[in-house]
Amino acid sequence: MHDDLSEAARSDESADGLAGLAASEDPRNGLGAVRALRTLADRLEEVQVANARRAGWSWQQIAEVLQVSRQAVHQKHADVHQKHTHEHRPHRPEGDQEP
Repeated sequence: MHDDLSEAARSDESADGLAGLAASEDPRNGLGAVRALRTLADRLEEVQVANARRAGWSWQQIAEVLQVSRQAVHQKHADVHQKHTHEHRPHRPEGDQEP
């Protein structure tokens, strides 16, 4: 539990640090923070879309929450989802059929 608290504190410090940099009057710091936040948002989206798909959500349901088209979310995440789906399936010798 203590590790969870310290991890949360570090996350809060990182978020505060990024927020401070994003508000900086120095364009190098501000733009660097924007880039870091985009990377973080993209990664969070990838993780949560994968969670939603594992939970049985349709591409349409995900798209509605993200406020994008079904086609946009499918195009962005379908390859990642298929890759993860195949990684978690047991390997079957050629010719074996799934039940």
